[in-house]
Amino acid sequence: MIAQNIAFGLIAAATVLAALGMVTTRNIVHAALFLVAVLGGLAANYILLAAEFIATTQVLVYIGAVMVLFLFGIMLTRAPIGRMPQMTGATWPVAALSALALGGVTVYALIDRFGTDSLAQDSQVFRTADVSDSVFSQYIIPFEAISVLLLAALIGAVVLARRD
Repeated sequence: MIAQNIAFGLIAAATVLAALGMVTTRNIVHAALFLVAVLGGLAANYILLAAEFIATTQVLVYIGAVMVLFLFGIMLTRAPIGRMPQMTGATWPVAALSALALGGVTVYALIDRFGTDSLAQDSQVFRTADVSDSVFSQYIIPFEAISVLLLAALIGAVVLARRD
């Protein structure tokens, strides 16, 4: 159990560093690649939780399909690559302070609610079949809505990038 906690700590630290890199970089392609690292860290944590189906779905759907869609959209819209000082507003300190305040409130709320709770040692194990039955029966409408949203984003990128 200690090795699992150490692995979680290392993966979580790498994920947080990648997330910070994602929001602080000025290069949009680098931000997309940092997002790949964040999503990969989440998949690794799913593996630690013995949720292999969710980890595989994370890798296939988010890292595979969604990131390809993001990069495709970046390339089609001809987004400028590199530093653009004119895109940084003068109010970025206010945004940074707001982000820190929101993070502090979130951490406080989580500690206040779950601070003394411990994880159940004999929790129920869900099989992959149970998860897939849930996704394709109870949650089929949100699942299809997301696929239509991704298709609309792809069509929008093509429309923006085409030449008249």
